[in-house]
Amino acid sequence: MRAEIEAIAREAGALALDFFRTRDTLDIEAKGPLDLVSRADRELEAMIASRLRRAFPDDGILGEEGGHAPSRSGRTWVLDPIDGTFNFVRGGPEWGVSIGCHDAAGPLFGAVNLPVAGQLLSGGRDDVAWLDGVPLPALAGFDRRRGAASVGLVPEAPLDATLAALGFVLGETGLALRICGSCVAGLMEVARGETDAYLGLAEHSWDVMAALPIVTALGGASTLDWRRIRLTDTLRFAAGKPDAVTLLRPLVA
Repeated sequence: MRAEIEAIAREAGALALDFFRTRDTLDIEAKGPLDLVSRADRELEAMIASRLRRAFPDDGILGEEGGHAPSRSGRTWVLDPIDGTFNFVRGGPEWGVSIGCHDAAGPLFGAVNLPVAGQLLSGGRDDVAWLDGVPLPALAGFDRRRGAASVGLVPEAPLDATLAALGFVLGETGLALRICGSCVAGLMEVARGETDAYLGLAEHSWDVMAALPIVTALGGASTLDWRRIRLTDTLRFAAGKPDAVTLLRPLVA
């Protein structure tokens, strides 16, 4: 599976980078406050879905931009063609292509392409985590004195809940705060050891399905109980180093 999905992620990342370099020619639409979409998102999702149908014809597909196919195998590929579209259209580097596989037990495998950084990460439940074909080391221990958490700020989260979460992270935990504007990029910072945890206040399955199996393959933890989650649910969670996740758990309980 890894070879096929990494190949699709590389192809998608190259196409996404072409769109990024010519982003001023794209027509940008608003799906909601600060929630943008362009032709790049739709064409990338269609291309990824086409490659997946060819490689895994019995698997289902669920895409952020509306792509859907029922599963006959019990597996569903959950896609976010450009996670961090706001960063993408403004010319920021923190966005990525997210291709994740879900089965009855939850996230199974994922590949994330960060085209501007030139990085391809992958990993899953029955695999180690990889960065550009090289196994990543397990997450280091959590040192609270130098701890950092990334927080996903999205308009869907109520303002009072967002302010309470920021206050808790800064005041109660004492962790440094990181906000990068992309769930996928934030979780990959955890995977690379640059932060200790990611706090999502109103994310979706396509935001996390590729990144979470990479983080858990490195020894990370998540507060999400996939036995109780539908793929269309809004997700409030913490993920990352187990001790850091425990520290943030009161926010998502």
